[in-house]
Amino acid sequence: MRSSRSLSGARIAIRPLPQRASRRRWSVIWTSSTPCRGISCAPRALRRSPASACLPKPRRKAVPRAVRRGTEGFGPRSLSRRLGELLPGFPDVAVCVAFSGGADSTALLAALAQLERAPLKVRALHVDHRLHPHSGRWAAHCRRVARVLGVPLEVRTANVAPRRGESPEAAARAARYRLLAAALAPQEALLTAHHEDDQLETVLLQLLRGAGLAGIAAMPARAAFARGALVRPLLPWSRAELTAWVRSQGLEWIEDPGNAELRRDRNYLRTRVLPLIRERWPAAAATVARAARHAAEAQRLLDALGAADAARASFGAMLSAKRLRALPPERRRNALRFWITAAGHLPPPASRLEEIAGPLLQARADAQPVVTWQGALLQRQADLLSLRAAHRAGGGPDASPGALAPGSLEEVSWPWRRRRTCALPGPGGRLTLKRDARGPLDLDALPAILTIRARRGGERLRPLRGGRRRALKSLLQEARVPVAQRARLPLIFAAQTLIAVADLWLDESVQASAASRRRARLIWSAA
Repeated sequence: MRSSRSLSGARIAIRPLPQRASRRRWSVIWTSSTPCRGISCAPRALRRSPASACLPKPRRKAVPRAVRRGTEGFGPRSLSRRLGELLPGFPDVAVCVAFSGGADSTALLAALAQLERAPLKVRALHVDHRLHPHSGRWAAHCRRVARVLGVPLEVRTANVAPRRGESPEAAARAARYRLLAAALAPQEALLTAHHEDDQLETVLLQLLRGAGLAGIAAMPARAAFARGALVRPLLPWSRAELTAWVRSQGLEWIEDPGNAELRRDRNYLRTRVLPLIRERWPAAAATVARAARHAAEAQRLLDALGAADAARASFGAMLSAKRLRALPPERRRNALRFWITAAGHLPPPASRLEEIAGPLLQARADAQPVVTWQGALLQRQADLLSLRAAHRAGGGPDASPGALAPGSLEEVSWPWRRRRTCALPGPGGRLTLKRDARGPLDLDALPAILTIRARRGGERLRPLRGGRRRALKSLLQEARVPVAQRARLPLIFAAQTLIAVADLWLDESVQASAASRRRARLIWSAA
């Protein structure tokens, strides 16, 4: 049998080949007198599909990355592996999901609910900012979804009050994280649904704003937060992957109409700019995320250097202007930036940081200059720099919850044997007992519970062995501690006996000797 057929200027000839093992095979020859685009043609094709072997192949459709990555696509199992990398002890941990009701946080909450790992304790928290007329409906939607998933949900209402020059979105974010921090239990991890596209947008926005390494490093996968940790487990996955998975589960989600407003920088970048970037550089999100990791690594080195420089210049929770001036300008700025952020404040703008590192440090000792920025006030008195929460124009304290004015530290009990660090209220910093074989403090001389409070007047202690008891006022005057800073010093008592003044002086009764078996060092730090 032999046949041929014409097709738009081309001729196809088909002829049989010798039979082999009861399977008949055919040879297909394509000849053409007209130009045509490249054709992939198999010289021999099975009889059941002879034409498909020679016809022009259609363009291959793009395969979603979730499919290409196979087992690395988003789902409960891949999320479980990711959390195992980020949370020590997983799954024997407690997690709280910041649940907005959007596709991303719905994916996170639903995947966690499907893990069915007995030790894992999952709950969700929704913050109603009351900035949109439908915010009540959104809260109701979150309750329905959480009920379907079998996850307990708490809804809290935020009081959003933008400061002068602050956008409503930034104020809402600050209020949201204050509520989340207050709601977090000790050692509980807060999980947010930030993903790969969020990371790309954040890095580009920070670059356009002239940010430094800390800004370019964008969002870390894990960071300390409140009494636990802030974890972003979805950074390896894109928005499209998460949305596709939620859709496959038959779940509904909320679309915030504010995400379509192009007046917001992030929305403009997402809608107008990123599609063009992805068209030219399809792997932009992954490569930019890699650049952010490099920046984060470099920032960790700067933080280590800043911590060392700040420690050498520290006077308790304050810094010595004289010691800062001895540093090169770039290290001086780095030490100040580290000290400020370690105390829980936002870093100052570049212009404010230059003002602190230059004119404020060079001012006369009696000038008492002050620099303020969003939520913070830095003041120099004599040789010492102090930092505290700023106050609003109306006289009320700024946003830090529980912030206390200097000198208003109430009595705090410190069971130091159970926890070696004691966080003081407001801007009081923290006290830490650090084991040190050469430390000046004898741990065996301490009672089980110490009491910490502010100075009230009349306190005395014996700072030198065999010496006389000295009035604390005299010691502070001799050390030239500014009057305004004296009330901020935490005093540590054993019953009614003053045994330490911050990390400046120890009473003879707790000082280590050659016979001391357990020694430590008391450290007062800004955070």
